[in-house]
Amino acid sequence: MATGAIVVLNYPELRLVETKVVSSKVDFPYVPGLLSFREAPLTLAACERLTLTPDLILVDGQGIAHPRRMGLASHLGLFLDTPTIGCAKSLLCGSYKQPGDEPGSYSEVVDGGETIGVALRTKLGTKPIYVSIGHKVDLETAIYWVLQCCRGYRLPEPCRLAHLTAVGSLELEVDYQRRLFA
Repeated sequence: MATGAIVVLNYPELRLVETKVVSSKVDFPYVPGLLSFREAPLTLAACERLTLTPDLILVDGQGIAHPRRMGLASHLGLFLDTPTIGCAKSLLCGSYKQPGDEPGSYSEVVDGGETIGVALRTKLGTKPIYVSIGHKVDLETAIYWVLQCCRGYRLPEPCRLAHLTAVGSLELEVDYQRRLFA
């Protein structure tokens, strides 16, 4: 069994507007580098249940920073015909120089002489995240939107809240935010 979750936030407040969760048996085995075939069907099923249409989707996974240049963010973007950005917690391929310590610092991730993304520092004292083009967006725009969506955590809010939704912790986060903004 696996769970796919999508959250829709407004901008610039990044307040939660809608959530959808789908749980189902997964037939595709876990194969490193083929995450799209395992996770995309669940995520697409959650997207189909949305009443709103997102303008931009940030995905907890790779875009073109993938050995086949086609990670989960690229697959979802193609299926949904929507701009997508990959925001991964780990590097799947390529190499980079460590970015500066300040949030917003980044360095290019290069594979085979091609820039496939960036290692982006989003929070002081944490590891960078790996940002890459998914679909219908350039790298400069991807960096901009990821930084706009980071609010004191390593991951951008859409990815962070989707993860909390999938594991069932979102209600605690919503209660925390209510108290924080009250």
